[in-house]
Amino acid sequence: MTQPRRISILGATGSIGQNTIDLVARDPDAYDVVALTGGRNIARLAADALALHAEVAVTCHEDALPELRAALAGSSVEAAAGDAALVEAARRPADWVMSAIVGYAGLAPGLAALEGGATLALANKESMVCAGALMLETARRSGGRILPVDSEHSAVFQALIGEDISAVERVVITASGGAFRDWPIERLAGATPEQASTHPNWAMGQRITIDSASMFNKALELIETREFFGLDPDRIETVVHPESLIHALVGFTDGAFMAHVGPPDMRHAIGFALHHPQRRALPVARLDLAAIGTLTFRPADETRWPALRLAREVMHRRGLSGAVFNAAKEAALDAFIERQIGFQQMSQVVEHVLDRVSAQAGLDDAVIDLDKVRAADHLARQLAAEFISQQ
Repeated sequence: MTQPRRISILGATGSIGQNTIDLVARDPDAYDVVALTGGRNIARLAADALALHAEVAVTCHEDALPELRAALAGSSVEAAAGDAALVEAARRPADWVMSAIVGYAGLAPGLAALEGGATLALANKESMVCAGALMLETARRSGGRILPVDSEHSAVFQALIGEDISAVERVVITASGGAFRDWPIERLAGATPEQASTHPNWAMGQRITIDSASMFNKALELIETREFFGLDPDRIETVVHPESLIHALVGFTDGAFMAHVGPPDMRHAIGFALHHPQRRALPVARLDLAAIGTLTFRPADETRWPALRLAREVMHRRGLSGAVFNAAKEAALDAFIERQIGFQQMSQVVEHVLDRVSAQAGLDDAVIDLDKVRAADHLARQLAAEFISQQ
């Protein structure tokens, strides 16, 4: 009899984590759940930990620990809180770990899981943006593996199975265009957080939905493509595809495209990583091509979405510029949500910080370790805060 696989889900209460739990709960005997982690949705975290008989449940907020302990009282599930507890949970022996913590906060736990030799299902794109070389080297050294879970990178990964990477001429990452894809550009200055928080195709959290509207999410994905697959930046493109049915295309030197086509349902990419190298039935919609009729594409206008231009600069700079870009982006997003700056000012914050940091010796082409990434992250947030305060 096959032994259950030991799995952990980091970021269990978010949309990716909940979709992962949906798949795991359909075949509970196949898995032993080691750790679930989350934020302030303690009721959801505790309920899932109890239902899946997890060994430990962790909230990143230390002040929420009493609530978590109370919710788990009388069960065998341990309760813990704080950043150190997140890393400790990620280090617990597991065969497969979902990395779905939002933002820079997912980097250290993801590295901890890789250090233990786990297969890391990576939905946290910021890890590769901030420290791609470090992530890949950690996996190589420990015998771990990284499987992409972003729908775009999963699509590229699947299109490359059995192919020679040297035969790849171009990779096209598709973008929905987000909430404002049909807005006149002159309206964008007045866009509110509420308007930016509604996605036309995907059901996601507020932060990633706003990042989709600004295309910062796509900018991160372009950088992640560079880091994950080792492609020259000039071979990486993006195009607006409003239907969100083609997730990425890989173009080869013979002129052929391999396209990954599927419904806008994250359970496909999650399920592919969960069952890899096998393909198994998944509870996702089957496309009716005749009913769809037409697929449309538009240029990704870098005037409308300057985040794409900034991402291309980062891909060429490399080093710690990805960590700087992400930190400035997170600070700008916080400021927009708090109405300290306007929608279009987010890219201005990031560009200002990148320009300031470019003058700092040693940041471009630096050999990356976690301490250097943390220092670059701290510097970028400090510069962003100073710029935002002047707006």
